[in-house]
Amino acid sequence: MIVLTGGAGFIGSCLLRRLNDEGIQDIFVVDSSLTPEKERNLAGKHFQGFEEKGKFLEIIEKDALDKKIDAVFHLGACTSTILMDVEYFKENNLRYSQKIAGYAFKKGARFIYASSAATYGDGSLGFKDNIETAFKLRPLNPYAESKQAFDLWLIETDLIKKSVGLKYFNVFGPNEYHKKEMRSLIAKSFDAVLREKKMKLFKSHIPEYGDGQQKRDFMYVRDAVDITYFFFNNRDAFGLFNVGTGKARTWNDLARALFMALGISPSIEYIDMPAGLRDKYQNFTEADLTKLKEAGYRKGFYELEEAVKEYAGFLKEGAYL
Repeated sequence: MIVLTGGAGFIGSCLLRRLNDEGIQDIFVVDSSLTPEKERNLAGKHFQGFEEKGKFLEIIEKDALDKKIDAVFHLGACTSTILMDVEYFKENNLRYSQKIAGYAFKKGARFIYASSAATYGDGSLGFKDNIETAFKLRPLNPYAESKQAFDLWLIETDLIKKSVGLKYFNVFGPNEYHKKEMRSLIAKSFDAVLREKKMKLFKSHIPEYGDGQQKRDFMYVRDAVDITYFFFNNRDAFGLFNVGTGKARTWNDLARALFMALGISPSIEYIDMPAGLRDKYQNFTEADLTKLKEAGYRKGFYELEEAVKEYAGFLKEGAYL
């Protein structure tokens, strides 16, 4: 059996689809209470059981899953970069993750978990996914700090040698609809662009970048899932790995890709970035893919324009992956 936390969420439900496509159905899904959007994420997918994340801890404490556990994908977490409740993040993203990891190691299961490119902070130390860099990083918000804390816990206990931590960059695509303010810009702007023929982007607040010229490593969810599944099969790989394209693109590029996908002439309005966000904002991210390639991953990635075009089709139809 495979345990998949966050299985009704964004990347988790897309991974569930991929596992099903590979003929794998013996999956136990864990997530928070199901909303209608999350229920739709699970619709048409095959799995053997579902449990709310709190009750799942009771199950594993009693060792009540009476099956051999082959792998644990721990993708469940609070991903809000604007929530400032430090104690909540410690409980939900750190302590809960430690319990899930402990269960995986106890069962001798492969442990693959979601870290985040948010751990890289302002990017001044680069984007190398090695142990030496991990200790030096200074995340910019409580969410990133909680992800960093779990990475460092695994490193300091030497358990990283039995784990795969995936530092997801800016992943976007179908099944993120439940994330509300944490949805990608494409999802948040889609209806407004259709209605008003205009998109809003943040002005730059530093001289190094023009308005909309801040850069991120945008990755389509299909690629993120491909890499995640790759590490399920590649049993010799352990450690931290970046999950990005290795090619930063501007927010202007992303906006123009959506306009092009919808056949609308680009019209971008630049608005002030909230003052409270400015010192917590990543102006540039770009995955260093050296370790990923060394692990044997050779597939290419969706071009941004290609990915946005496909995603726009999902949004237009209200479709799920």
